[in-house]
Amino acid sequence: MKILVTNDDGIHAPGIIALASALAAIGEVAVVAPDRERSAASHALPLHHPLRAEQVAPGRFAVDGTPTECVNLGIHSLIDFHPDLVVSGINRGANIGDDVTYSGTVAAATEATLMGIPAFAVSLVTLDAAADYSGAAAYAARLAKELIRNGLPRDTFLNVNVPAVDPQLLKSPLITVQGKRRYEGTIVDNVDPRGRNYYWIGTADLDFHDLDGTDYAAIKRGHISITPLHLDMTNHTALSALQSWTL
Repeated sequence: MKILVTNDDGIHAPGIIALASALAAIGEVAVVAPDRERSAASHALPLHHPLRAEQVAPGRFAVDGTPTECVNLGIHSLIDFHPDLVVSGINRGANIGDDVTYSGTVAAATEATLMGIPAFAVSLVTLDAAADYSGAAAYAARLAKELIRNGLPRDTFLNVNVPAVDPQLLKSPLITVQGKRRYEGTIVDNVDPRGRNYYWIGTADLDFHDLDGTDYAAIKRGHISITPLHLDMTNHTALSALQSWTL
């Protein structure tokens, strides 16, 4: 198995180091990741500046771009094989519910899927800088083998979230649906020392609706959450309703 690994926390993040190490036990691994943290970069693909890449070790490249750019550049230019699988992570912090639309981690798996390569994103549900990624990394390697063995439906990738508990205490993985955030109070509005207003998005401690079958409900109860995501964003149930409009 040939595997491309990336993330949005940066090439030196402990999560990607643990992930690459675990996957190296089951296949050939190349790492192409941002040279700094690119959290919440979403599926950004800036087109107005050149990219620079530095080989920091054999098979490891740091790119001054987004996770999406890392996947694109890695596959088309930097690595010397066509990957059988792209794995993005291990992210520090959950990527669940509506947050998947902002996530650079998830966007990297999206980009690989657009290119026809099986992919999954994996996140550890903690913001602890000293978190232990070994359990999530071991599960990612297990899932990688299962994914290659069984394949995925067309235009589909997996979004995986692992609770930050002792690996021995992890409950069985659950197949889940994307949850829903509560969006009250998401912006901090304040004044800086020079008297100018500033606004900080995403600093409030937001919560999710605790609905059965969702990614949030699974990880809250100690289960690994596996959510199949699809590239086709068409709301097929709305097609017939729209066709009745006078457009």
